[in-house]
Amino acid sequence: MVLSDKARLAQIARSAMIEQGLQPDFPAQAFAELEALKGASAPEKTSRDLTALPWCSIDNDDSRDLDQLTVAEKLNAASVRIYVAVADVDSLVKGGTALDEHAKANTTSIYTAGGIFPMLPEKLSTDLTSLNPGVSRNALIIEMNFSGDGNLSSSAVYTGVVLNKAKLAYDSVAAWLDRKGPMPQGIAAVPGLEANIRLQDQTAQRLKSKRREAGALQLATIETKPEFEDEKLTALKEDEKNRAKDIIEDFMIAANGVTARFLTKNKFPSVRRVVRVPKKWERIVTFAQERGFRLPSTPDSKALDGFLLKEKNTNPETFHDVSLSVIKLLGPGEYVVEVPGEPPIGHFGLAVKDYTHSTAPNRRYPDLITLRLLKAAAAGAKQPYKNEDLKWLAKHCTDREDDAKKVERRLEKSAAAMLLEKKIGAKFDGIVTGASDKGTWVRLFDPPVEGKLVKGFKGLEVGMKVRVRLLRTDAERGFIDLEKI
Repeated sequence: MVLSDKARLAQIARSAMIEQGLQPDFPAQAFAELEALKGASAPEKTSRDLTALPWCSIDNDDSRDLDQLTVAEKLNAASVRIYVAVADVDSLVKGGTALDEHAKANTTSIYTAGGIFPMLPEKLSTDLTSLNPGVSRNALIIEMNFSGDGNLSSSAVYTGVVLNKAKLAYDSVAAWLDRKGPMPQGIAAVPGLEANIRLQDQTAQRLKSKRREAGALQLATIETKPEFEDEKLTALKEDEKNRAKDIIEDFMIAANGVTARFLTKNKFPSVRRVVRVPKKWERIVTFAQERGFRLPSTPDSKALDGFLLKEKNTNPETFHDVSLSVIKLLGPGEYVVEVPGEPPIGHFGLAVKDYTHSTAPNRRYPDLITLRLLKAAAAGAKQPYKNEDLKWLAKHCTDREDDAKKVERRLEKSAAAMLLEKKIGAKFDGIVTGASDKGTWVRLFDPPVEGKLVKGFKGLEVGMKVRVRLLRTDAERGFIDLEKI
């Protein structure tokens, strides 16, 4: 039997997950618990009824696990209140259950060209614990008041009941905001939502400017999404940033800072997402110097962002590759436990000191942990985790996230190889993205995939444009071999 492209990629994904020690399937006990659930959780007596607000979700076109909603409220001529609602996954997924144990095993949903392997069963993540339109749902509310210059003046964290009035998609909202497309129907159908999203957009842009002033890095790497027709892989589409994604990104960064400080204020530990001050700063300095830019000898995120901005403006074709090199030199993000009284490590890339992952509990286990901590702190209850247990979980989540990324990268390569496997001998234009003793790599311009140059690589340097011929592919291993012509 000949498998379709989608089925082949799903098979490769499952094998890759097992190789990394991840679990592609839910255990029988988890399904038994799922069947026992009667429906979404009932509102708590202490929760605030916020269903009248014009909440909306903005996510990918195909997203069904809606973790957060946003809404803006003008306080006066300059000040704005932003509400972020986070799905109360903890109300149905309790610690120690089989559902929780599976989520803890993988720690994240895994998004691959072969399909999505959700952290929680779809009956939960896309239904009972998803902030779907038209249904009231329990949520954790993060309330943030911003002054006209983008400074956070006050904040609060509490439980509430929300009602999603419109399920919106990044691309169509961004096109509308940029005056390149019509107003999405979901916006037009809700009175007052047009003005509300414009207010959200204006506020997000102010927050982004504030972070840039503080030294937040503007990085951009190429991410692709597979496109299928009748289960045949037809293209890899670049997934680009846009203004609608900025709204969610900037509000989530702000919310993650509020939740970190809220836990500290209540003398609770927190699982922080950190990127340490880079130990390889001298290599970043050398990397920038090779491109005609002088960085200071001590780590300085604002100066590094200046280098990135210069590269983006003067060398746009290679900016994605420069960004990727800087990301690798910065070092990986990780989860660590911070207890009140300890100086925060911070996130060098975002230029913030206080940062959790708290806004995607359907998709990431650290967010579910943080949700439980926040609910306990808001209710004045005792801490639901021991510090030592949190430290183990933080290390485990870091390791598992690394494993999941390996699977996702493997499938990106397999999808690229599969897309090209019927084009052996074809010629492509590209750019050299890596040249070392380990090999020479070329990123093709169309389709946006990377392959190894196995012939004609002598004398090539990163950034050089080349024309290559496709020699062979291996979708199962994710190999693409090229020769310079």
